[in-house]
Parts: sequence; structure tokens; C-alpha cells
Amino acid sequence: MHNKFRLYRRKGGAFYWHDNETGKQGTLKTANKREAVLLLNAKNESNRAPVINLALGRAYLSAHDPKMTERTWSVVMEEYASHGLATTQKRSKRALKSKAFDLIREKTLIETTAEDFLSICKRNGNSVGHYLRRLHNLAINLGWLPWPILHKAVWPKIRIKSKRGITPEEHAAVVASEKNPERRAYYELLYETGAAQTDAAMLTSKNIDWRTGVLSYRRQKLGEFSEPARLTIGKKLREILLFLPPEGDLFPTIKKSGANARSTEFRRRCRIACIQGVSLHSYRHSWAQRAKACGYPQRFAQEALGHSSRAVHEAYARGATVICPALDEYEDGCAQKIIRLHDQTSVSLPTDVETQAS
Repeated sequence: MHNKFRLYRRKGGAFYWHDNETGKQGTLKTANKREAVLLLNAKNESNRAPVINLALGRAYLSAHDPKMTERTWSVVMEEYASHGLATTQKRSKRALKSKAFDLIREKTLIETTAEDFLSICKRNGNSVGHYLRRLHNLAINLGWLPWPILHKAVWPKIRIKSKRGITPEEHAAVVASEKNPERRAYYELLYETGAAQTDAAMLTSKNIDWRTGVLSYRRQKLGEFSEPARLTIGKKLREILLFLPPEGDLFPTIKKSGANARSTEFRRRCRIACIQGVSLHSYRHSWAQRAKACGYPQRFAQEALGHSSRAVHEAYARGATVICPALDEYEDGCAQKIIRLHDQTSVSLPTDVETQAS
């Protein structure tokens, strides 16, 4: 085993140490060669003990899994990017190509330290921290990592920035500045349904059931076996759908363009309308916030947007302006079994089961 440090002397008479791995140098603060040799041996010995322990640990780990001492984080990244649907795999591969992961990409798992993870998290944003934690958990679950590098209580907390929805005024400005009728109808449909941009672009006439008055579609990211979102076709949505082709794709030109092209075109439209801070995904936030503001039942809103998690839906609806009714008026309405709606109309509730049955 090679020594990490070697001895040399400068013209001043003092002895110095030199790190053979990093090239760093430092003084031993003595001109006596015997003392300098003793000090240098002490430094090499202090470095040799951890190296020997690591070598012994590798020997034991190799007996359990021969590849454990050689497996790098690039292998974990390849395994992670192979999970999920095709769209999820594509998104994961793109995210893991980030330079932020270069610090550990070719580093073996058992040699990775907590400082490596913390350094990556501090230098980058929430997305990198999210994927790093997923890689760490996958390595542990597969048995590729014999111990956690970071305990779950030590991981940096993810600070989610509040995302706003597009306002009615901004949507009206976007539609007014758009001269292409297909894209104009596309933006109108996003505003009325809250659909994701790809889901809306893939709609066909088969998704419309005029007999029952329902628009249904499956989320592209959830796969063909997921439960579809079903929306009753209201007055505004009906006008939009009647304007679109009665057969085949509803947005034939937009469907052929990719998600990046659609987003680029929308950003261009926002620049023309002098709008900042929104994207096509803002239509989903806008729909959730409008539903919350008007008292739309959350279970319906979750189904409409395809959210299986209540926490995710509440994150989308965050920022909605909800005006609470006066408590005394609400109490009076409850006493009279009357619900006061937002348009100030009232609905009487049945007082007993017989009335309800009738």
C-alpha cells in the first residue's frame, strides 16, 4: 500500500509534507530530520487505518454481492430511468443527464458520503434534490446500498414555490391576440376543462359522447388502464366542441407538434399580450383555483383533473380567493335549512325523509 504523504525539505531548512494524491503541501514545523520522519510516519499511519478498514469492509461486502464494490450511481440512474411508463422514463432520463449529478455519477455507492449529497442539494434546486432522494431510496430498496447515506430527517426540505393560474383577463388577452382559430379553440378548451396540454391535444371525436353530454379522456401520463376523467359538457364547452371537427382529431395540427413546440408558441403569445409568469400548465392551476373559489366539491375537481392525491390537488388550488359568508347569515340559513349559493340564489333542504322521498 502506497504512502499518502512524502517528505521534502526547502532551502530554509524546515521539512514539509506533500500529498501524493492531491498535490497539497504543508510544513512539519521542524528542521530536525528525525522529528520530521516521525511526524510524517504518524500522518501516513493515521491515513492508512481508514484505508485498511475500508479494504476489509469491501472484502466482506464482496462476499455478499460481488458487484457491490464496483457499482456506481450511473447504474442506479439507468435502473431508475427504466421504471414507469414510456413518458415517465423519457422524463427521468432527461432529468438525470443534468450536470448536477456529475459529482456522483461515476462514484461507487459505498464510497459516497453525506457531504456529497448535501453538496449537490445545496448547489441545485428542488428537482435535483427530489431525484437524488429517489435514487438513494432505490439503491437501498434493491440492496445495493448497505446503509443510508442520509437519514430521512437530515434531507434538505423541499421548498415548493407557489404557482399561479392564468387569470380570466390574461386568458382573454391571449385568445384575443391569437389569430389561428385552431390554437384559439385549444386555449379555450384548456381554460374550460383544465386538461393537460398533451391530453387536450390528443382529443378526438370519440372522446365526446353527445348522447350523455360527457367529455371523457385518459391522462397520457397515467396509461391506458387508468380511470378516465369525465366532465359534463356545459354551455361554454359545448360551443367550443361544436366549432371543432366533428370526426377524427379535434386539433389535427396541434397534435402533430410536440409539447415543447406548443409551450414555445404559448410563451410567444404571452409576450405579445405582455403577460408574464404563466405557462400552458397554468390552465390546470387556474381551473383548480376557480373550482375552489366557487365552492365546487373537491372530489369532483380531483376527478376532473385526474388527481389521485388530495395533497396534489390542494397544491394546484392554492392561491384561490375564497370569500367566506357571514357566520350569522350562514347560521340563519342552516336553521331554515336553506343553502345560500354564490349567485345569491337559495335552495331549500327537505326537512324529513318523507319530503325527500316525495
